[in-house]
Amino acid sequence: MQIYVFKSETAELSAFAGDSSGSRLPSQFAPWLPDGIVEVGMALPHNFSRYKIESAIKLNGYQLWRLKRQAAKVAPRGN
Repeated sequence: MQIYVFKSETAELSAFAGDSSGSRLPSQFAPWLPDGIVEVGMALPHNFSRYKIESAIKLNGYQLWRLKRQAAKVAPRGN
């Protein structure tokens, strides 16, 4: 399955979809901007499971995702 990647313009969300228009993406996070294509046999970003993403697309038409924010690194205090 070819997987289309989208980014929400209004939320810090991305999505995988099964069609190039993202017709089944949730409207509450629209507008959705195209952000790439994952060809058949190619690895998904961030080591996501292709099986789980494809299953979600078949069931719902999309799979939403967001990256966790990394905690700010604090420099150790000197004595």
